[in-house]
Amino acid sequence: MTIHQNLIAGEWTGATGAENINPSDTNEVVGLYASANAQDVADAIAAAKAAFPAWSRSGILERHAILRKTSDEILARKDELGALLAREEGKTLPEAIGETIRAAQIFDFFAGEALRLAGETLPSVRPNIGVEITREPLGVIGIITPWNFPIAIPAWKIAPALCYGNTIVFKPADLVPGCSWAIVDILNRAGLPKGVLNLVMGKGSVVGQAMLDSPVLAGITFTGSVGTGKRVALSSVEHGRKYQLEMGGKNPMVVLEDADLTVAVEAAANSAFFSTGQRCTASSRLIVTEGIHDKFVAALTEKLKTLNVDNAMKSGTHIGPVVDAKQLKTDTDYIEIGRQEGAKLAFGGEVVSRDTPGFYLQPTLFTEATNEMRISREEIFGPVASVIRVKDYEEALAVANDTPFGLSSGIATTSLKHATHFKRNAEAGMVMVNLPTAGVDFHVPFGGRKGSSFGPREQGKYAAEFFTTVKTAYTLA
Repeated sequence: MTIHQNLIAGEWTGATGAENINPSDTNEVVGLYASANAQDVADAIAAAKAAFPAWSRSGILERHAILRKTSDEILARKDELGALLAREEGKTLPEAIGETIRAAQIFDFFAGEALRLAGETLPSVRPNIGVEITREPLGVIGIITPWNFPIAIPAWKIAPALCYGNTIVFKPADLVPGCSWAIVDILNRAGLPKGVLNLVMGKGSVVGQAMLDSPVLAGITFTGSVGTGKRVALSSVEHGRKYQLEMGGKNPMVVLEDADLTVAVEAAANSAFFSTGQRCTASSRLIVTEGIHDKFVAALTEKLKTLNVDNAMKSGTHIGPVVDAKQLKTDTDYIEIGRQEGAKLAFGGEVVSRDTPGFYLQPTLFTEATNEMRISREEIFGPVASVIRVKDYEEALAVANDTPFGLSSGIATTSLKHATHFKRNAEAGMVMVNLPTAGVDFHVPFGGRKGSSFGPREQGKYAAEFFTTVKTAYTLA
């Protein structure tokens, strides 16, 4: 089997490869992918540093053309790349193809942004002096991405970094290197100069740590766990570099008694269980008022009975496998914790077998939970959700905000009053009304508050806040 190599200074390199295993069929090796060492990372950073002066001053039409060509190829290969995503991560094929299309849209958006780079011209308070305010590229950017969105998240970090003239050292999650390798290969063939984009695959303890230890990186953008995010922050403070963190979530979905029951159930099921619950925006706390609680639980339970857990590539699968054995154990450990804490297991919770060996877990619903339980406080990152009964809207809002996280928050209601109040008072970076808490557009800002995020928002025009630095220049006429 051919080894998919790292890309350093425009050259493919790496002699030994690690297996990329299909979580839907653990007998299948999706591919072999090279593992970088600390010296590889140092070489990649040096290459990015050497390439920065020329790329940072490259023409906007050149950047536009490369990003647009990348978008076009991803879109043309959406079925192929979607299948690769489904095989390596376990997301259902329709979800995987949808994520691939989103990656293409992101590159297309930033191809356009490359042609819209703008600044400001202001008069000085002093006579005969002009002031120009411009944005310039930050420098060499370290990009570290997670396994749960293996093509979309790399896209929404790489595309703006290149758009604004930065060079890159990119480390994807070692569980899902396939989609990242494909994006880098496409960009490389689209005409990126050598050293502008460098790919270093491998373990976080080796590759990620070498990136954190480097004083050369001007910025690091990271999406992943809270613990690793704190390490990124500490190392960045030590080296005086800019950093951007997207971390965990314990997102609430409030259901009021005036809600449309069908809308509420669909939003909750999608939020909590689709993509196997492996989304930082997933709703794992379903906060339901007394008047609709029993009806909601009954309807959601019936909905869960219709969801098919199976091979991600199989037609008719609603929920694919958990990503690997370690995450499956985490999920089942939390299910046992929920039982011990006194929550009632209303549905699911069992590891199941299918035609192919994989990490299959039933969607799991707890009732009679409280907001003080660990299953209501800690991010599980699996298809596990808890229903918390509350008295009224005021209590629902208080419980929704009672979390160390603040990424996404949702409400199901037909009351304009409550919807308006919730949008203003939910302590989250994103708020959804009668919609799943997961799922945002590619051209709008993404990010949260509190322990969920730190630094400028990702995506859309707001991405410029991280990937550029502002310069103010004065000229005497």
